[in-house]
Amino acid sequence: MSNNHREKPVAKDAYEAFAPVYDDFTANHNFELWLGNLWPVIERHRPRGRRLLDVGCGTGRSFLAMLDRGWKVTGCDISPRMLAIAREKAGGRGASLFEADMRDLPRIGQFDLVWCLDDALNYMVDHDELTGALAAMRINLAADGLLVFDVNTLKVFRTFFAEEIVIERNGVRLVWRGISGKDVPPGGFGEACFHAEVLGDNRKIDHSAHLHRERHFDEPSVLSAMARAGLDCIDVYGHDDDAVPEQPLDEGRHTKAVYIGRASAR
Repeated sequence: MSNNHREKPVAKDAYEAFAPVYDDFTANHNFELWLGNLWPVIERHRPRGRRLLDVGCGTGRSFLAMLDRGWKVTGCDISPRMLAIAREKAGGRGASLFEADMRDLPRIGQFDLVWCLDDALNYMVDHDELTGALAAMRINLAADGLLVFDVNTLKVFRTFFAEEIVIERNGVRLVWRGISGKDVPPGGFGEACFHAEVLGDNRKIDHSAHLHRERHFDEPSVLSAMARAGLDCIDVYGHDDDAVPEQPLDEGRHTKAVYIGRASAR
């Protein structure tokens, strides 16, 4: 899984440093609510089996609920430290986890559902990388398997990446400082620095500031990348913080765009 031909991704350094406090920073993200709202939409397209590939699985929050539902889970992430936390959470429940860069994801197996959640694809720097990552996911789909992924909308780039958020939890102050303006253009980049400050005697964490840099991909760009990757888009939804999927996608109102696809028959 070497990617020596590619520039080292910003995401790896960012999430290696982020890992020890990631769950604290995202504690208000209710994945069970998100899954409960989106699952009927996914089921409408009738996944045939119970094999899940979670690309960019992070600390495991995105697959634990699927283990509870009896799915056989394989997960990968670019950050070894995020994976270590995911393994600890999964315990002996049978999740198979490994390190991989989604841009060079090999054929691992045939999965009934492949998903890539929490804006991991926004770390792709251009349309070619987005297309390559989607194509790598496509080759891991079983016949009639579903691919589900999300990306941040323009609303997020013009708010979250332009504001400062401070959270104090478990003796640590977590600071997200957006350094982009509120006028990020469609297809533009959003940047933010994140650092943690220990308030007392606490676990060892990375104190240094690290950069998060994401690219906005609008609906036409995503649909084009899917087609180039050999995928048919079968549904597009938007949702805000309430996690209720709505159509049509509205980049100015929704915070996430969710795409559902299948491998093209052609």
